[in-house]
Amino acid sequence: MRLRNFSILFLFLICFTEIFAQQNPGAKSISLASADVALSNDAFSLFTNPSGLAQMNWIETGVFYSPSPFGVKELSNAFFAASIPTEYGSFGLGLSTYGFELYKENKFILTYANRYAKNFFYGVSLSLNHLSIRNYGEDNALAFSLGALYYLSPDFRFAFIAENLNKATWGKEKNQIPTIYRSGISYDVLRNVSLNFSLESEVGFNPSLQCGINYDLNDYFSLRSGFANEPSKYSAGFGIHYSQFEIDYAIFTHQELGLTHQFSVLFGLETLENRTAKIRKYLGL
Repeated sequence: MRLRNFSILFLFLICFTEIFAQQNPGAKSISLASADVALSNDAFSLFTNPSGLAQMNWIETGVFYSPSPFGVKELSNAFFAASIPTEYGSFGLGLSTYGFELYKENKFILTYANRYAKNFFYGVSLSLNHLSIRNYGEDNALAFSLGALYYLSPDFRFAFIAENLNKATWGKEKNQIPTIYRSGISYDVLRNVSLNFSLESEVGFNPSLQCGINYDLNDYFSLRSGFANEPSKYSAGFGIHYSQFEIDYAIFTHQELGLTHQFSVLFGLETLENRTAKIRKYLGL
């Protein structure tokens, strides 16, 4: 039994590095292959690009839970996100948990985002990371992240985020918590169709190119698809928007583990139908 447990731990550590260290929460983001750095416009933005929170003038919460990705319950992960706009800017709260009884990683995030002039948005995040490995001990680390979003035109957005700028790590070993830089663009080729591209660079790894398309068929239903390299990944999904709820589904493939399904739910104190139109109206675009 001990041999099996340590074998699972070894598998987990490999999968953690190759799959989930760069996996953002929210089925919408996953279905776009995480190419939404410049399309971050929901509560999960505090994980993908905190500056995106400043685009919303309503309170919103999101829940993402994946109990057994790729059929492996040891890779269980869950996220909670909340965005609260105020006259002083938008505040965000995020929680995440990842792993199983032998290896567990928890994170608590506080985010602040605001708007400068008409077209520029910025956000900062401070996260408390807690790691626990059975029979080895536990550790805490504080990480700082910075994000920005700029509207070059009403239909064209550029964004950038740097995660773990202070290079926090576990123990005395360097680069145990990834330092990641992402930049990307989002272009609305039509009012209901957006093309999204991002380039992700994690210290110590090859850059990854991510592409995704979002198509809003109407106010209530969206189709999405995306792909990425390093590692190779294909994804697709849809979103259902009704009243104050948004339910998102995604499926994505991994070159070694096959495919898995993901779900997330968003709840707003205002109707979430036609999110893009609501944001354009609020921003005066």
